[in-house]
Amino acid sequence: MNHQIPNSVIGAVASVIAEHYYSHSKLDTLFMESGAPGDVPEGNCEKKCSNWLKRCNEEPKTDALEVLGAVIQEYMDQEPPSSLFGGPSSTKVTEGQARINAALAKNQLVYRTNGYVTKAGSTPITKTLEDYLRSGDFSSIEKEFERAIEHIQSDPHASITASCSIIEATLKFYIESFDDLAMPNKLNVMPLWGVVQPHLALNTDVTLAADQHKVLKGISSIIDGVGAFRSHIGSAHGRGSSPPSIVVAEARLVVNAAHTLVVFIMEMLHAKKA
Repeated sequence: MNHQIPNSVIGAVASVIAEHYYSHSKLDTLFMESGAPGDVPEGNCEKKCSNWLKRCNEEPKTDALEVLGAVIQEYMDQEPPSSLFGGPSSTKVTEGQARINAALAKNQLVYRTNGYVTKAGSTPITKTLEDYLRSGDFSSIEKEFERAIEHIQSDPHASITASCSIIEATLKFYIESFDDLAMPNKLNVMPLWGVVQPHLALNTDVTLAADQHKVLKGISSIIDGVGAFRSHIGSAHGRGSSPPSIVVAEARLVVNAAHTLVVFIMEMLHAKKA
C-alpha cells in the first residue's frame, strides 16, 4: 500500500483543519504531537497545514498516513455540537467531516475511529500491531480487539479477518523473540503455531502437564478453525457476489477466542523472558 497522502486529501484536510482550529499555536502543537517532521512551516494556517502534510510524504522515515490519522483524529471523532435547530456550528463540523471523508474515498482510503487511515475495504487491523507487541503496548493491542468487536454488527467478516491477523502478528512476534526459533516458509496461522506450540513449556507436574497438553491440542483446533474461517468467510481473500452468511454470535466467538489465545501467548512469552 502507498503510504503517501494524496494531494486532494491534503487540500481538503488543510482547508478544514486550518479553519477549524484557526490558531498557529494550536496547529503547531497538533502537528508536532502527531509526529509531523521538521520545523514549523511558514505561511498562513492553511498553507502551513498543506506544507507540513506534503513534507510527511517527502520524509522517507515518516508514515504519512499515520501522521494524517493523528492530525485529524480529534476533529473526525468528535460529535457535532448539539443544537436545538442544527445551528451553524453543528453544520460546519458535519460538512468538514464529510469533505474529508469524500476526499479519502476518492483515493480508495477511509478514516477509522481512533485516528487510523487505511485502504478502503481493508481489515481494521493496522500495520503497527507488531510495533505494539514489540513495545509491550498491550493497551493498544486491547484496542485492536475492541475495534474488531465494534465491527461485529456492521461487518462480521472483517472482524474475523482482524482476529486471525492479530493471532498471526502475535505468533510472528513470539518467534522473533527467541533465537532458537525459525520463521516458517509459509506465514499462515497454522505454520506459525506449529513453530510456537512445541516451545511452550508444559507444567512440571506430570498430571498437570498431561492436562495442559490436552488444552494445547484444543488451542490448535481453535487456531486452525479461526484460520479456516478467515479463508472461507473473512474479508481477506475477497467475498465474491454472494459471501457465506454468518451471524454475529459466530463472529464474536472467533474474536473472543483470538483474544484469549493472544493473552495466553504473550503471558507465556513474558514468563520465559523474565
